[in-house]
Order: sequence, then structure tokens, then C-alpha cells
Amino acid sequence: MKLVIKKTITTLNQKKQQGFSLVETIVTIFVFSLAIVALTNLILSNYRVYSYNFQDAQAIEEGRRAVEVMMREIREAKYGDDGSYPLALAGDYTFIFFSDIDGDGVTERVRYFLDGTVLKEGVIKPTGDPPQYILANEIVTNIFNYVRNGDTIPIFVYYNGDWPADTVNNPLPTLTRLSDTKLMHVHLVINVDPNRSPQNFHLESDTQIRNLKTNL
Repeated sequence: MKLVIKKTITTLNQKKQQGFSLVETIVTIFVFSLAIVALTNLILSNYRVYSYNFQDAQAIEEGRRAVEVMMREIREAKYGDDGSYPLALAGDYTFIFFSDIDGDGVTERVRYFLDGTVLKEGVIKPTGDPPQYILANEIVTNIFNYVRNGDTIPIFVYYNGDWPADTVNNPLPTLTRLSDTKLMHVHLVINVDPNRSPQNFHLESDTQIRNLKTNL
């Protein structure tokens, strides 16, 4: 009996000394590789989610700053230096008005318009005596990307001085916008990539046009 036990122990020790077999080594490497691939995919997935969220947050903040500038410039709309009425064009996706946007005492012609998914601003300074706004002198800059309003959600909405009590005539129809507008509503739909989550973010703001107010 002692001899058999001793022989068994000797056999086990020999197997331990021999180490892993070739099959065991391959299986171990395979399992380890799967673990590395899974861990890598998890890290990349988390990184992509973080990157997407960061891009969306950054786009929303940029959109908020752009709307703040727009509201400030629209609020101060006034007669042009050539005598033009403060509002020149009141469309769903294009708005043209006059305002001293840089505080230099000269009233600029300002055009906000959507070009694809980019919101742009065109500015014309008056020249000559008497002053004139020459269209060829317009300087256009991109003020915000990732606009997803499409054809169903207007960027610019117009209201008269009786809003919000008057819900019959507001928002204003196209024909009365230039003459009756007293308050502006801006609505931007923001999304860096519509093909992935999160969904659209709606950024909205209102402002009264000071020089057109009738409830002073």
C-alpha cells in the first residue's frame, strides 16, 4: 500500500513538472485573447459614448451662445441709416433686419439664414453719402452648425404686440409679418448626428424688438 501511494505521488509530481500541454496552452491563449478583445470593445464603446455626449453638449452650448447673440442683435433692430424700416424680410428660415450690432454708431443690415444645416449671418455696412447698403459688400460668416429644423420647424416665428392674449392672429402670417411684428421667437433644433442617440435638442428663445414696441 505504501508503495502504491508513493508511486501515485511521484506520478503527480512528474505531471506538475511537465507544465501545460500544447492543447492547454492553446486554450489558455484563446480564452485570454477573447478577454482582451471584450475588454477593448468595452473601452472603445465607452469612449464613443463619452465622445458623442461631449460633442452634443458642446454643440448645445455653442447653439445657446449663438442664440444669445441673435436675440441681442434682433432686440436692438432699428431704422437703417438709409431710412429703411427695421425689418426687411421675415421668412421662416431667413430674417433680414437693421441693427447696430457692433455698437459703433453705424446701423448694419443683418441677414440670418439657413444654408443646409448651417446657420449663417450676412452683414452689410452702409457706404456713401447718402448711405447705401450694397449687397455685394455683404460679409457672410457661419455662426452655428448642426441645425436640424428641416422643412417643418421654422427657425423664425413672428408675433404682434397683442401676443400672448391674441391667439387668433398669432403667429403672424407671411403677409403681415413686416408691418405687425413686435416679438420674435427663435427655434433651433440641434443634433450633431441624427443617425445615433441622443435625439434632437430644441433650443428656443423670445425677444421683443425695442424700437417697435407699442406697449411702452
